[in-house]
Amino acid sequence: MTVKKFNLPDVGEGLTEAEVVAWKVKPGDVVAINDVLCEIETAKSLVELPSPFAGTVTELLVEEGITVEVGTAIIAVSEGQEGDAAPVTPAAPEVPAVEMPLYGKLPADDDTDDNRPSGGPLVGSGPKADAVKRRARKRPSGAVVEAAAVAENAEGTVQDHQAVVEAKAAESPVSHRTTQSVTPGPQALQAAASRGAAISGTISGLVNKVLAKPPVRKFARDLGIDLADVVATGERGEVTREDLVSYQAQRDAEHDQADSFWGASKKPQDQRVERMPVKGVRKATAKAMVDSAFSAPHVSIFVDVDASRTMEFVKRLKVSRDFEGIKVSPLLILAKAVIWAAARNPSVNATWVDDADGKGGAEILVKHYMNLGIAAATPRGLMVPNIKDAQDLSLKELALALNELATKARAGKTQPAEMQGGSLTITNIGALGIDTGTPIINPGEVAILAFGTIKQKPWVLDGEVIPRWITTLGGSFDHRVVDGDLSARFMADVASILEEPALLLD
Repeated sequence: MTVKKFNLPDVGEGLTEAEVVAWKVKPGDVVAINDVLCEIETAKSLVELPSPFAGTVTELLVEEGITVEVGTAIIAVSEGQEGDAAPVTPAAPEVPAVEMPLYGKLPADDDTDDNRPSGGPLVGSGPKADAVKRRARKRPSGAVVEAAAVAENAEGTVQDHQAVVEAKAAESPVSHRTTQSVTPGPQALQAAASRGAAISGTISGLVNKVLAKPPVRKFARDLGIDLADVVATGERGEVTREDLVSYQAQRDAEHDQADSFWGASKKPQDQRVERMPVKGVRKATAKAMVDSAFSAPHVSIFVDVDASRTMEFVKRLKVSRDFEGIKVSPLLILAKAVIWAAARNPSVNATWVDDADGKGGAEILVKHYMNLGIAAATPRGLMVPNIKDAQDLSLKELALALNELATKARAGKTQPAEMQGGSLTITNIGALGIDTGTPIINPGEVAILAFGTIKQKPWVLDGEVIPRWITTLGGSFDHRVVDGDLSARFMADVASILEEPALLLD
């Protein structure tokens, strides 16, 4: 029997240590190559470690919650038994990564008009994506296959329905009989169309909202849970009943902890202090924020904006056929506005480099590309993934990118490479109902924009006081690069797009 030990690898970015967050295997489990062994948290993100070899797990060498250095042995796996050939365990078929299609898969916004980020709040909530064990998927019945096929076509045409029926007939396991093609008559086609429309109406939530079966939706309504806040673990990306139960259990636990948070007042105060080690993402973020605050002289500027036309534009996008199935929020318009304004004020899209020539001289690197960062608060700390080359994306492509970024951030699946090389950051504090703030610049950048909540306020327009949708933008800038005049012009340009999105067509 050969026992091999798997050492903690360098997962990139030159990191020297990582914390073992959760083991996905236990002693005695049989693993195949590329099976996930555990989750580790580095200073950048949460990463899954695949097995480099097949065999049986003999020992877990590091406990959960322990931080170890790169190169430390963390697990032992035996590749065979003495006198016997190693048992061959067929590797489970790989489940293809769920791509983000254009229609019917992404959560659609409801009728509320706020600036919550696309794809649900970026603030991490709900269980992790793999916190709930999946149930074995049952083979769908003919009715379910037919319903899914009709749901994927928003118009539910008779031709599509007929194609589904013919496909079912061709695939049905008839005992050595020849399948006869049957052409339905007009009455049959009309009945099929009516039935297709009824099915499409019944499961319209699958097309226009988060994927979930009707009983799951009812269960969510009964619990008062927004499906967009729940991480889906279903095989087709749908929210399952188990996901809701797990999410509710976490929410109940938080409420229960709130009732007992203050502890017994009879105990001395020094015995009622909880010590929380600072490590992983939070440790790296704390260091970066201190370095940024004390190395870059911050200057802040604020502007109130009448975003009423942005709200109207977002409403039109929601009902547009081109944006069907894509969640759209005012954050999308702001992101486009920032890209547009940065092109008009290039120095806000730059980096300050100390001692660039090795002789004490500094340089300003102006970037002719936009890796747009979106700040995401998660239970493990602040993360700022960015959308690479955002300047090349159409409005629809940018909406899809924001949805994907939010989904990964909520599930804790953001990769280190997705947080490197940022150009300029947006922090959407309005998603939490905050009006504005003075954010700290992300290291390596010279500007960050805080997007406050959008709400109706009295506003003077053409000499009359009327209710309008108002938001406040707060910008922080590195005064070594961006002086007062440049920061004011940049903020004014961003505000002008929110006030009149049609300017983007120029």
